[in-house]
Amino acid sequence: MDNEFYLGECGSCHFAYQPGLLPAASWKKIMSSLDDHFGENAEFPEDDANRIKSYLLEGAADYSVSRISAKFMRSLRGEAPLRISEIPYFVKEHDELPRKMVRDNSEVKSFSRCDACHTDAGKGFFDEHAVKIPGFGRWEEE
Repeated sequence: MDNEFYLGECGSCHFAYQPGLLPAASWKKIMSSLDDHFGENAEFPEDDANRIKSYLLEGAADYSVSRISAKFMRSLRGEAPLRISEIPYFVKEHDELPRKMVRDNSEVKSFSRCDACHTDAGKGFFDEHAVKIPGFGRWEEE
């Protein structure tokens, strides 16, 4: 990730998702409702919010050249979800993970914590061969 301001502001509360993980329409929805950001008030001063929004829109999946962005976009069929974990491609890639490894795992708790298992998620790398699930080790498809 190359935007230190975004990392500092958004990453101080949760994993700072790469812009290419959602389409621009999703980022617009998210940035327009920061007063109720998944149950929290995450409002910023207008200039800061515009700066973050610009960063997210410029790198959104619609405009990204990354392979994962292209896969996410193809699976969406025009939808604009608010959660990355609702993207059909994401769901397909994570559907084999048992509840005990994610939701019931006190070190993970949610699919929203990409960096809990994808050790290079902060750099934008989500290679399934580099997944290490806390308490379980490397992920191997069965």
